[in-house]
Amino acid sequence: MKKKFIKKLISYSICSLLLTGCGDATSLSVPSADQTSRSESNMTEALQAGSESDSQSSSRETASQAAPTAAPTQTPKPTATPKPTPEPTPFVPLRDNTPYCPVPEASGTVTYGNDVTTIDASHLDQGYIMANYTGTSPKVKLQIVGPSSYKCTYDLNTAEFQAFPLTAGDGSYTITVCENIQNNEYSICYEVELDASIADPFSPYLYPSYYVSYSADTYAVDLAAELCETAASDLDCVSLVYNYIIENISYDYDKASQITSGSLSVYIADIDGTLSSGKGICLDYAALMTCMLRSQKIPTRLEVGYASTAYHAWISTYIEDIGWVNGIVQFDGAHWSLMDPTFAASSSEEELKEFIGDGSNYSVKYIY
Repeated sequence: MKKKFIKKLISYSICSLLLTGCGDATSLSVPSADQTSRSESNMTEALQAGSESDSQSSSRETASQAAPTAAPTQTPKPTATPKPTPEPTPFVPLRDNTPYCPVPEASGTVTYGNDVTTIDASHLDQGYIMANYTGTSPKVKLQIVGPSSYKCTYDLNTAEFQAFPLTAGDGSYTITVCENIQNNEYSICYEVELDASIADPFSPYLYPSYYVSYSADTYAVDLAAELCETAASDLDCVSLVYNYIIENISYDYDKASQITSGSLSVYIADIDGTLSSGKGICLDYAALMTCMLRSQKIPTRLEVGYASTAYHAWISTYIEDIGWVNGIVQFDGAHWSLMDPTFAASSSEEELKEFIGDGSNYSVKYIY
Protein backbone atom coordinates (compact mmCIF):
# COMPACT_ATOMS: atom_id res chain seq x y z
CA MET A 1 0.00 0.00 0.00
CA LYS A 2 2.79 2.32 0.92
CA LYS A 3 4.66 1.46 -2.27
CA LYS A 4 1.62 2.26 -4.42
CA PHE A 5 1.23 5.64 -2.78
CA ILE A 6 4.89 6.46 -3.38
CA LYS A 7 4.53 5.53 -7.13
CA LYS A 8 1.50 7.77 -7.53
CA LEU A 9 3.32 10.61 -5.80
CA ILE A 10 6.29 10.28 -8.10
CA SER A 11 3.97 10.14 -11.13
CA TYR A 12 2.20 13.33 -10.14
CA SER A 13 5.52 15.05 -9.50
CA ILE A 14 6.75 14.19 -13.02
CA CYS A 15 3.48 15.48 -14.62
CA SER A 16 3.82 18.64 -12.64
CA LEU A 17 7.37 19.19 -13.92
CA LEU A 18 6.33 18.56 -17.54
CA LEU A 19 3.46 21.04 -17.37
CA THR A 20 5.58 23.77 -15.79
CA GLY A 21 6.76 24.95 -19.24
CA CYS A 22 3.18 25.40 -20.42
CA GLY A 23 1.86 27.48 -17.55
CA ASP A 24 1.89 28.15 -13.87
CA ALA A 25 2.36 24.83 -12.16
CA THR A 26 0.94 26.17 -8.95
CA SER A 27 -2.41 26.69 -10.60
CA LEU A 28 -2.79 23.03 -11.34
CA SER A 29 -4.82 20.88 -9.07
CA VAL A 30 -3.91 17.32 -8.46
CA PRO A 31 -6.90 15.09 -9.23
CA SER A 32 -8.12 12.74 -6.66
CA ALA A 33 -8.17 9.03 -7.17
CA ASP A 34 -11.87 9.16 -8.10
CA GLN A 35 -11.31 12.01 -10.51
CA THR A 36 -8.48 10.11 -12.12
CA SER A 37 -10.68 7.11 -12.61
CA ARG A 38 -13.42 9.26 -14.14
CA SER A 39 -10.88 10.94 -16.47
CA GLU A 40 -9.50 7.67 -17.59
CA SER A 41 -12.98 6.39 -18.09
CA ASN A 42 -13.96 9.47 -20.08
CA MET A 43 -10.85 9.17 -22.21
CA THR A 44 -11.57 5.55 -22.92
CA GLU A 45 -15.13 6.41 -23.94
CA ALA A 46 -13.84 9.19 -26.17
CA LEU A 47 -11.41 6.86 -27.81
CA GLN A 48 -14.12 4.30 -28.31
CA ALA A 49 -16.48 6.95 -29.70
CA GLY A 50 -13.75 8.22 -32.00
CA SER A 51 -13.08 4.75 -33.20
CA GLU A 52 -16.76 4.21 -33.86
CA SER A 53 -17.01 7.61 -35.54
CA ASP A 54 -14.07 6.83 -37.84
CA SER A 55 -15.58 3.49 -38.66
CA GLN A 56 -18.98 5.02 -39.42
CA SER A 57 -17.36 7.78 -41.50
CA SER A 58 -15.42 5.21 -43.48
CA SER A 59 -18.59 3.21 -44.02
CA ARG A 60 -20.43 6.32 -45.26
CA GLU A 61 -17.57 7.15 -47.65
CA THR A 62 -17.58 3.60 -48.99
CA ALA A 63 -21.36 3.71 -49.36
CA SER A 64 -21.07 7.10 -51.01
CA GLN A 65 -18.61 5.76 -53.53
CA ALA A 66 -20.68 2.65 -54.16
CA ALA A 67 -24.04 4.39 -54.64
CA PRO A 68 -24.52 6.71 -57.65
CA THR A 69 -25.15 10.33 -56.91
CA ALA A 70 -28.76 11.23 -57.62
CA ALA A 71 -29.15 13.91 -60.29
CA PRO A 72 -30.67 17.13 -59.04
CA THR A 73 -34.32 17.57 -59.86
CA GLN A 74 -34.42 20.20 -62.65
CA THR A 75 -36.60 20.86 -65.71
CA PRO A 76 -34.35 20.33 -68.77
CA LYS A 77 -34.25 23.03 -71.43
CA PRO A 78 -35.82 21.98 -74.73
CA THR A 79 -33.24 21.13 -77.37
CA ALA A 80 -33.53 23.43 -80.40
CA THR A 81 -34.39 21.58 -83.61
CA PRO A 82 -31.57 22.20 -86.08
CA LYS A 83 -32.66 23.89 -89.30
CA PRO A 84 -32.12 21.72 -92.35
CA THR A 85 -29.52 22.93 -94.81
CA PRO A 86 -31.47 24.37 -97.78
CA GLU A 87 -30.98 22.67 -101.10
CA PRO A 88 -29.26 24.89 -103.69
CA THR A 89 -31.73 26.44 -106.10
CA PRO A 90 -31.09 25.09 -109.58
CA PHE A 91 -30.55 27.65 -112.33
CA VAL A 92 -33.68 28.10 -114.39
CA PRO A 93 -33.37 30.12 -117.57
CA LEU A 94 -35.72 33.09 -117.85
CA ARG A 95 -37.02 31.74 -121.15
CA ASP A 96 -35.96 28.86 -123.32
CA ASN A 97 -33.51 30.26 -125.87
CA THR A 98 -32.78 26.91 -127.54
CA PRO A 99 -32.73 27.46 -131.33
CA TYR A 100 -35.81 26.20 -133.17
CA CYS A 101 -35.07 25.30 -136.79
CA PRO A 102 -37.64 23.06 -138.50
CA VAL A 103 -36.58 21.90 -141.96
CA PRO A 104 -39.06 22.12 -144.88
CA GLU A 105 -39.11 18.86 -146.83
CA ALA A 106 -40.20 17.67 -150.27
CA SER A 107 -41.24 14.27 -148.99
CA GLY A 108 -42.82 13.18 -152.29
CA THR A 109 -45.92 11.68 -150.69
CA VAL A 110 -48.26 14.18 -152.42
CA THR A 111 -46.99 15.74 -155.66
CA TYR A 112 -48.36 17.53 -158.71
CA GLY A 113 -46.67 18.79 -161.86
CA ASN A 114 -45.41 17.96 -165.34
CA ASP A 115 -42.10 17.27 -167.03
CA VAL A 116 -40.54 20.66 -166.07
CA THR A 117 -42.02 21.49 -162.67
CA THR A 118 -43.09 19.69 -159.50
CA ILE A 119 -45.34 20.93 -156.71
CA ASP A 120 -44.82 18.92 -153.53
CA ALA A 121 -47.86 19.28 -151.25
CA SER A 122 -46.85 16.65 -148.69
CA HIS A 123 -46.89 19.20 -145.85
CA LEU A 124 -49.89 21.41 -146.47
CA ASP A 125 -50.90 20.85 -142.85
CA GLN A 126 -47.69 22.61 -141.79
CA GLY A 127 -48.43 25.63 -143.95
CA TYR A 128 -46.01 25.33 -146.86
CA ILE A 129 -45.45 23.75 -150.26
CA MET A 130 -42.20 22.85 -152.04
CA ALA A 131 -41.64 23.56 -155.75
CA ASN A 132 -38.91 23.33 -158.39
CA TYR A 133 -38.39 23.99 -162.10
CA THR A 134 -36.21 21.90 -164.42
CA GLY A 135 -37.14 23.50 -167.78
CA THR A 136 -35.14 25.84 -170.01
CA SER A 137 -36.91 29.17 -169.57
CA PRO A 138 -34.52 31.76 -168.02
CA LYS A 139 -37.36 33.48 -166.15
CA VAL A 140 -40.00 31.54 -164.28
CA LYS A 141 -42.57 32.82 -161.79
CA LEU A 142 -44.52 30.91 -159.16
CA GLN A 143 -47.72 32.61 -158.05
CA ILE A 144 -49.81 31.65 -155.03
CA VAL A 145 -53.37 32.98 -154.80
CA GLY A 146 -55.17 32.17 -151.57
CA PRO A 147 -58.21 33.07 -149.46
CA SER A 148 -59.23 36.70 -148.96
CA SER A 149 -57.61 37.86 -152.24
CA TYR A 150 -54.18 36.82 -150.98
CA LYS A 151 -51.54 36.82 -153.74
CA CYS A 152 -47.76 36.36 -153.67
CA THR A 153 -45.35 35.98 -156.58
CA TYR A 154 -41.87 34.42 -156.44
CA ASP A 155 -39.03 33.68 -158.82
CA LEU A 156 -38.61 29.96 -159.52
CA ASN A 157 -35.38 29.40 -161.41
CA THR A 158 -33.81 26.38 -159.77
CA ALA A 159 -34.02 22.61 -159.99
CA GLU A 160 -33.65 22.43 -156.22
CA PHE A 161 -36.86 22.42 -154.19
CA GLN A 162 -37.68 25.66 -152.43
CA ALA A 163 -40.21 26.30 -149.66
CA PHE A 164 -43.14 28.68 -150.14
CA PRO A 165 -45.42 29.60 -147.21
CA LEU A 166 -49.21 29.54 -147.25
CA THR A 167 -49.69 32.65 -145.14
CA ALA A 168 -53.41 33.17 -145.79
CA GLY A 169 -54.39 30.33 -143.46
CA ASP A 170 -56.88 27.56 -144.16
CA GLY A 171 -58.63 27.49 -147.49
CA SER A 172 -58.20 27.00 -151.20
CA TYR A 173 -54.92 27.96 -152.89
CA THR A 174 -54.19 28.16 -156.59
CA ILE A 175 -50.56 27.44 -157.45
CA THR A 176 -49.43 28.63 -160.88
CA VAL A 177 -46.04 28.23 -162.57
CA CYS A 178 -45.44 30.67 -165.45
CA GLU A 179 -42.62 30.77 -168.04
CA ASN A 180 -41.42 34.01 -169.57
CA ILE A 181 -42.15 34.46 -173.27
CA GLN A 182 -40.71 37.91 -173.87
CA ASN A 183 -40.32 41.17 -171.97
CA ASN A 184 -42.89 41.00 -169.18
CA GLU A 185 -45.12 38.41 -170.86
CA TYR A 186 -45.58 34.99 -169.28
CA SER A 187 -47.50 31.86 -170.16
CA ILE A 188 -48.90 29.32 -167.76
CA CYS A 189 -46.72 26.25 -167.56
CA TYR A 190 -48.64 24.43 -164.86
CA GLU A 191 -51.49 25.16 -162.43
CA VAL A 192 -53.09 23.24 -159.57
CA GLU A 193 -55.64 24.01 -156.87
CA LEU A 194 -55.00 22.79 -153.32
CA ASP A 195 -57.15 22.79 -150.19
CA ALA A 196 -55.09 23.49 -147.11
CA SER A 197 -56.03 22.74 -143.52
CA ILE A 198 -53.13 24.01 -141.42
CA ALA A 199 -52.74 22.28 -138.03
CA ASP A 200 -50.86 25.15 -136.40
CA PRO A 201 -51.74 28.61 -137.77
CA PHE A 202 -48.30 29.87 -136.67
CA SER A 203 -46.38 27.29 -138.72
CA PRO A 204 -45.94 29.50 -141.80
CA TYR A 205 -44.29 32.10 -139.55
CA LEU A 206 -41.94 29.69 -137.80
CA TYR A 207 -40.48 27.85 -140.80
CA PRO A 208 -37.68 28.97 -143.10
CA SER A 209 -39.04 29.92 -146.52
CA TYR A 210 -38.13 31.57 -149.82
CA TYR A 211 -37.45 35.11 -148.52
CA VAL A 212 -36.35 34.00 -145.06
CA SER A 213 -33.94 31.19 -145.86
CA TYR A 214 -31.85 29.75 -143.03
CA SER A 215 -30.94 26.49 -141.28
CA ALA A 216 -29.51 25.29 -137.98
CA ASP A 217 -26.05 26.08 -139.38
CA THR A 218 -26.86 29.73 -140.03
CA TYR A 219 -24.77 32.03 -137.85
CA ALA A 220 -27.74 34.33 -137.22
CA VAL A 221 -29.51 31.46 -135.45
CA ASP A 222 -26.66 31.04 -132.97
CA LEU A 223 -26.42 34.80 -132.52
CA ALA A 224 -30.12 35.02 -131.68
CA ALA A 225 -29.74 32.33 -129.01
CA GLU A 226 -26.80 34.21 -127.51
CA LEU A 227 -28.61 37.55 -127.50
CA CYS A 228 -31.79 36.12 -125.98
CA GLU A 229 -30.04 34.21 -123.21
CA THR A 230 -30.91 36.95 -120.71
CA ALA A 231 -34.39 37.72 -122.07
CA ALA A 232 -37.22 37.40 -119.56
CA SER A 233 -39.93 37.31 -122.23
CA ASP A 234 -40.54 37.27 -125.97
CA LEU A 235 -40.88 41.05 -125.89
CA ASP A 236 -37.41 41.30 -124.37
CA CYS A 237 -36.11 39.02 -127.09
CA VAL A 238 -37.58 41.26 -129.81
CA SER A 239 -35.95 44.29 -128.22
CA LEU A 240 -32.54 42.61 -127.84
CA VAL A 241 -32.49 41.43 -131.46
CA TYR A 242 -33.66 44.80 -132.75
CA ASN A 243 -31.09 46.76 -130.74
CA TYR A 244 -28.26 44.52 -131.91
CA ILE A 245 -29.21 44.89 -135.57
CA ILE A 246 -29.61 48.68 -135.60
CA GLU A 247 -26.32 49.07 -133.71
CA ASN A 248 -24.34 46.73 -135.97
CA ILE A 249 -25.96 46.97 -139.43
CA SER A 250 -25.89 50.21 -141.42
CA TYR A 251 -28.20 51.03 -144.30
CA ASP A 252 -26.81 50.26 -147.75
CA TYR A 253 -27.84 53.25 -149.85
CA ASP A 254 -25.91 52.02 -152.90
CA LYS A 255 -27.84 48.76 -153.01
CA ALA A 256 -31.10 50.63 -152.46
CA SER A 257 -30.40 52.90 -155.44
CA GLN A 258 -29.73 49.85 -157.65
CA ILE A 259 -33.09 48.39 -156.78
CA THR A 260 -34.85 51.74 -157.26
CA SER A 261 -33.24 52.23 -160.66
CA GLY A 262 -34.11 48.69 -161.78
CA SER A 263 -30.52 47.59 -162.30
CA LEU A 264 -31.07 45.02 -159.54
CA SER A 265 -34.45 43.54 -160.39
CA VAL A 266 -34.28 40.28 -158.44
CA TYR A 267 -33.13 40.41 -154.88
CA ILE A 268 -33.22 37.85 -152.06
CA ALA A 269 -31.71 38.64 -148.68
CA ASP A 270 -28.54 36.84 -147.68
CA ILE A 271 -29.01 36.62 -143.91
CA ASP A 272 -25.46 35.73 -142.87
CA GLY A 273 -24.08 37.96 -145.64
CA THR A 274 -25.83 40.92 -144.02
CA LEU A 275 -24.21 40.15 -140.68
CA SER A 276 -20.82 39.67 -142.31
CA SER A 277 -20.87 42.90 -144.34
CA GLY A 278 -22.62 44.96 -141.68
CA LYS A 279 -24.81 46.56 -144.36
CA GLY A 280 -28.25 45.97 -145.82
CA ILE A 281 -31.46 47.41 -147.18
CA CYS A 282 -34.90 47.16 -145.60
CA LEU A 283 -35.45 43.61 -146.89
CA ASP A 284 -32.11 42.53 -145.39
CA TYR A 285 -33.01 44.03 -142.02
CA ALA A 286 -36.46 42.45 -142.05
CA ALA A 287 -35.26 39.02 -143.21
CA LEU A 288 -32.48 38.98 -140.62
CA MET A 289 -34.79 39.92 -137.77
CA THR A 290 -37.42 37.45 -138.97
CA CYS A 291 -34.87 34.64 -139.06
CA MET A 292 -33.56 35.42 -135.58
CA LEU A 293 -37.00 35.71 -133.99
CA ARG A 294 -38.42 32.63 -135.71
CA SER A 295 -35.42 30.63 -134.53
CA GLN A 296 -36.39 31.75 -131.02
CA LYS A 297 -39.88 30.33 -131.64
CA ILE A 298 -41.49 33.75 -131.94
CA PRO A 299 -43.96 33.76 -134.86
CA THR A 300 -42.83 36.58 -137.17
CA ARG A 301 -44.19 37.89 -140.45
CA LEU A 302 -41.95 39.55 -143.00
CA GLU A 303 -44.23 42.12 -144.61
CA VAL A 304 -43.58 44.05 -147.78
CA GLY A 305 -45.62 47.00 -148.92
CA TYR A 306 -45.74 50.76 -148.90
CA ALA A 307 -44.83 53.25 -146.18
CA SER A 308 -46.56 56.28 -147.65
CA THR A 309 -45.26 56.16 -151.25
CA ALA A 310 -42.03 54.26 -150.51
CA TYR A 311 -41.78 50.53 -151.11
CA HIS A 312 -40.40 48.93 -147.94
CA ALA A 313 -40.29 45.87 -145.71
CA TRP A 314 -40.94 45.52 -142.01
CA ILE A 315 -41.93 42.82 -139.53
CA SER A 316 -44.84 41.94 -137.27
CA THR A 317 -44.63 39.48 -134.41
CA TYR A 318 -47.01 37.40 -132.36
CA ILE A 319 -46.56 37.88 -128.62
CA GLU A 320 -48.27 35.45 -126.25
CA ASP A 321 -51.10 37.01 -124.22
CA ILE A 322 -51.03 40.03 -126.55
CA GLY A 323 -51.56 38.74 -130.08
CA TRP A 324 -50.11 40.00 -133.35
CA VAL A 325 -48.25 43.26 -132.86
CA ASN A 326 -48.43 44.66 -136.35
CA GLY A 327 -45.49 46.71 -137.57
CA ILE A 328 -43.50 46.26 -134.35
CA VAL A 329 -40.36 47.10 -136.34
CA GLN A 330 -40.79 49.76 -139.04
CA PHE A 331 -38.71 51.64 -141.57
CA ASP A 332 -39.72 54.99 -143.02
CA GLY A 333 -37.05 55.20 -145.70
CA ALA A 334 -34.49 56.83 -143.46
CA HIS A 335 -34.93 55.51 -139.92
CA TRP A 336 -35.86 52.27 -138.22
CA SER A 337 -38.14 52.36 -135.22
CA LEU A 338 -39.16 49.78 -132.66
CA MET A 339 -42.45 49.99 -130.87
CA ASP A 340 -41.79 50.18 -127.13
CA PRO A 341 -42.51 46.62 -125.91
CA THR A 342 -44.22 48.04 -122.81
CA PHE A 343 -46.41 50.16 -125.04
CA ALA A 344 -47.18 47.15 -127.21
CA ALA A 345 -48.13 45.10 -124.19
CA SER A 346 -50.43 47.69 -122.62
CA SER A 347 -52.06 49.44 -125.58
CA SER A 348 -55.37 48.87 -127.27
CA GLU A 349 -55.72 47.89 -130.91
CA GLU A 350 -56.72 51.48 -131.73
CA GLU A 351 -53.57 52.88 -130.12
CA LEU A 352 -51.43 50.35 -131.95
CA LYS A 353 -53.01 51.35 -135.27
CA GLU A 354 -52.32 54.99 -134.49
CA PHE A 355 -48.64 54.17 -133.89
CA ILE A 356 -48.36 52.05 -137.01
CA GLY A 357 -50.32 54.48 -139.15
CA ASP A 358 -53.48 54.07 -141.18
CA GLY A 359 -53.67 52.25 -144.49
CA SER A 360 -52.29 55.24 -146.40
CA ASN A 361 -49.08 55.19 -144.37
CA TYR A 362 -48.37 51.47 -144.06
CA SER A 363 -50.02 49.25 -146.62
CA VAL A 364 -49.12 45.55 -146.62
CA LYS A 365 -48.88 44.03 -150.07
CA TYR A 366 -47.09 40.75 -149.37
CA ILE A 367 -46.68 38.60 -146.28
CA TYR A 368 -43.86 36.08 -146.19
